[in-house]
Amino acid sequence: MSVDRTQVLRAAAALLTRKATATMDEVARAAGIGRATLHRQFAGRDALVRALEELGLRELEAALDRAGLDEGPEDEAVRRLVAEVEPVAPLLSFLVTENQLFEGDQVNEGWACLDARVSALFRRGQENGVFRIDLTPAWLTEAFYGLVGSGAWAVQDGRVAAKDFQYMIAELMLGGARRSVEK
Repeated sequence: MSVDRTQVLRAAAALLTRKATATMDEVARAAGIGRATLHRQFAGRDALVRALEELGLRELEAALDRAGLDEGPEDEAVRRLVAEVEPVAPLLSFLVTENQLFEGDQVNEGWACLDARVSALFRRGQENGVFRIDLTPAWLTEAFYGLVGSGAWAVQDGRVAAKDFQYMIAELMLGGARRSVEK
């Protein structure tokens, strides 16, 4: 029987986004395979987390592509970004809390590429007078990730309705980022 690696990763992601401390045995059960089969695919938790990082980065990159960050008004681009990131939000919330991914010299350069693209959106909005200039694009990018991760957890926990995810994230992000018009 062949094992679909992507299917195993998706099952692992679904479990780990709900239970970050899940064991490899629990991951194997969630994927519907034996522990030995899981270990043939991933030598251990570190390898599994790195594979999840690759999956997450690919999916986030695709979400940014679909959002068309360079198109139209910046506030509308933020709304599109939130909508496109929503399906990968639980995985993103797991990944950004995995310290091993951001320590030492093993940091995947994909994170910097994603950061640069999102930051460019906020920078463009600042240059066009849409977003506040007292908040750096880097901070707005981190705030965006934080809101997406928190929103994913709130939906997963049942504290927030899934249908409200996009509205809540976009409105809070934009409400804090928009440059106020002085009268």
